[in-house]
Amino acid sequence: MTPPHLRYTQSGHIFISPGDDLNWIVDAMLYTNYDEEFCLALDFSPAFIADLMAAGFLVMSTGLSDEDDDAASGGAASNGASDFLLLPKLHLIRSVLFWEDLHESRTARRLLPRYELRFDTDFEYILERCAEVHGDDWLTQPLRESIKQIRQIDRCPVRPVSFGVYRDGQLRAGEFGVIVGRVYTSYSGYRDENSAGTAQLILTGRYLRDRGFDFWDLGMPLDYKDRLGAQNVSPEWFVELWRGALTEH
Repeated sequence: MTPPHLRYTQSGHIFISPGDDLNWIVDAMLYTNYDEEFCLALDFSPAFIADLMAAGFLVMSTGLSDEDDDAASGGAASNGASDFLLLPKLHLIRSVLFWEDLHESRTARRLLPRYELRFDTDFEYILERCAEVHGDDWLTQPLRESIKQIRQIDRCPVRPVSFGVYRDGQLRAGEFGVIVGRVYTSYSGYRDENSAGTAQLILTGRYLRDRGFDFWDLGMPLDYKDRLGAQNVSPEWFVELWRGALTEH
C-alpha cells in the first residue's frame, strides 16, 4: 500500500483533515524531524478534534486571518468556525509527571486540609472561566463548544473532564483537560486564591496516581510544573509513553 503524503501549507506547516491517518502523521513528523510544534486544520467537528486528541495532539485554536486562509490548503471549516484556525500541537518538549516524582512541599501539605477536590463537577463553568481569566487567544469559542460536544459522543475514546478545589463549599480553583486511555492531559486552569492553585495541582496529582493513570501530561514546560516534579521529555519518548498508555496491560 502506498503511504499517504504529508500536505504542507505555504507557511510550511502540515495540514490535517478528517480521514487522515493521524498516527501515521505523528510518525512522519518524528521521522522527518518536523521542527514546528503546530500543524494546521480547518475542521472543528467534535469527532475530528477527539481523533486529534486521541493521537496525542494538544488541540488549540486561533482567529483566522486572510493570510492564514490563503496559506491553508484543502478542507473547509465547520461547526460555525469559518473565522478560526485549528492548531493541533505536538510539543517539541513535553512536560510529563511520573508519580514517583510528585513533589509536595511541607507548606503545600499544610494547605491541603482546607480544600476538597471534586472531579468533573462544574465542567462548563471551569472551561469558560479559564477563557475568561486567560483570554480566548487559543481557547476560542468554537473550540470550547466542540470540547463540550465531545462529552456527548457515545463510546468516545476521549473524555474532557474538570478538576476543582472547593473551600467552604465554594469553587476556588479549577482546571480542565482530557482523559485518553490511562493519561490525563491538562489544558488550562485558573485560581481565585493563591493557595487553591497549589492545592489543586497536588490533589489532582494524587487523584490520578491513586486511580492507576500512567502519568500526567502537562503539555508545555513551565516553572511551576518543574516544581511539581515534572520532567521534560522528547516528542519521541512522549509518543512511546502515550501509545503504551492506550494499550491493555
